[in-house]
Amino acid sequence: MEVEIGKNITVGSSNVEVGEALSDRARKEMVDLASKYFGKLTTGSVQFSREGHLFCCAMKMRAGGVAMISAEAEHKDAHGALDHAVDKLRAQLRRLKDEKRG
Repeated sequence: MEVEIGKNITVGSSNVEVGEALSDRARKEMVDLASKYFGKLTTGSVQFSREGHLFCCAMKMRAGGVAMISAEAEHKDAHGALDHAVDKLRAQLRRLKDEKRG
């Protein structure tokens, strides 16, 4: 499925300098999740921040006919926070897809 990466996804930050590589990776991860479980990403956002020595990543997305889902994660680096947030979204999407089947 051909999806224009980043078309419907905003990446922002507060108190953190987010480089282009991290922004691009966040967009790609979100598009990959949406296409795997529900086919099309409707809208999404990723917000990075820093609380003390931890980086925080908050993700929100809407895919297919599914209501908005969100996940937050903290880690000692921004890429790790993104990884954990993606894992949480993946678990939610998998449960939603199983519910729609059953």
